[in-house]
Amino acid sequence: MSNFAQLLTGGHPNSLGNTLEVVDQVLADRHKLEDLYQCYFSHDEVVRLRTSSAMKRICKEHPKWLVPYLDKLLTVISQIDQASTQWTLAILFNELAPEMSESQWHAAKEHLKHNLAHHQDWIVLNTTMDTLGQWAKEDLQLRNWMPPHLFRLKQDPRKSVVRKAEKTMTLIQKYS
Repeated sequence: MSNFAQLLTGGHPNSLGNTLEVVDQVLADRHKLEDLYQCYFSHDEVVRLRTSSAMKRICKEHPKWLVPYLDKLLTVISQIDQASTQWTLAILFNELAPEMSESQWHAAKEHLKHNLAHHQDWIVLNTTMDTLGQWAKEDLQLRNWMPPHLFRLKQDPRKSVVRKAEKTMTLIQKYS
């Protein structure tokens, strides 16, 4: 187990644990980002959750540091069946969109569309609606694709999903 994986394991799953310590170490030495990335492959879902949390924080400080990881995020990490990974990807993809190639942006959009159409986790749905709603400003095809999914989500029993679907629908209608 790597040093970061050891730091990220244990404690209550909803706590940050030592996430901030890991973030500080990576921010102090960019070369440690690879060690953090490798924690996505831990068998411990808490380690993967905290890895996602750390990646979001690093991306906010230094988005360009994650650009070399875009292809891996799109092809390998996107296959991790864990809600925290999926909602983090929605956030990271939105932050990294200006740095993406056309093919990367297309792959990110397709991944997020799949999550919006099929995922059940409320945070995945809300972060995905947020990102796709912002991207729809520049993408007519996406604006046309989203309404049936937003209508379905406006019927969701969870209030936060309903509110986000309503807000996103209002937003994309402004773009038209």
